[in-house]
Amino acid sequence: MALYAIGDFHLSFSADKPMDVFGPEWKNHVERIRENWLKTVRPEDTAVITGDHSWGRNLEASRADLEFIAALPGRKILLRGNHDMFWDAKKTWKLNEEFAGRLEFLQNNFYAYGNFALVGTKGYCDEGRDTPEQLEKLLSREEGRLRTSFSMARAAGYRRFVMFLHYPPTSIYERESRFTRMAEEYGAEAVVYSHCHGRKRYGDSIRGYKNGIEYKLVSSDYLRFVPERIL
Repeated sequence: MALYAIGDFHLSFSADKPMDVFGPEWKNHVERIRENWLKTVRPEDTAVITGDHSWGRNLEASRADLEFIAALPGRKILLRGNHDMFWDAKKTWKLNEEFAGRLEFLQNNFYAYGNFALVGTKGYCDEGRDTPEQLEKLLSREEGRLRTSFSMARAAGYRRFVMFLHYPPTSIYERESRFTRMAEEYGAEAVVYSHCHGRKRYGDSIRGYKNGIEYKLVSSDYLRFVPERIL
């Protein structure tokens, strides 16, 4: 039994959003996702998909994309990404009810993997588009959601954590943030994130070890669409 992660499938079975316009690395990306997943993830394994699952603007428009994910082998835990318009953050429970036994949605909750708690939230970082006031609002909201996830896991008796984000844990050129400090506060053993696309963006945040925590970028194009083993 293994734990894998990968992000940014950007599926569009019901939308006209071809990804190869973003670069040759995205050519036939859906077929590559399927083939590599089938070669890598076994039915007894768990995989966390770190957001940007679908280009659909609502649940019905995203349903075919979610069904594609649900049909893949293994236990699938989904994190919310910035493009996941189908996912109302206040109604994650409805998604968990509708896809019970097929997909699990990580938002203001946690999931167990052996003696680890899998915690996470979408996160946020400064990409130069927000006013200072708006940036603080968004960062504080995500910080609160992440603390809820950690707190619930700790209250349930877990002391080992893997932390998942969609956005990178720091803004460009930062080496720490409220998210890295929380990871250190709770003693997370790894922080896994995506969102960064293209060679110029892969180094936007921390990769490797910092203060005893391993930081892993799992954007699908960075991984060449092969799920990354975490544990």
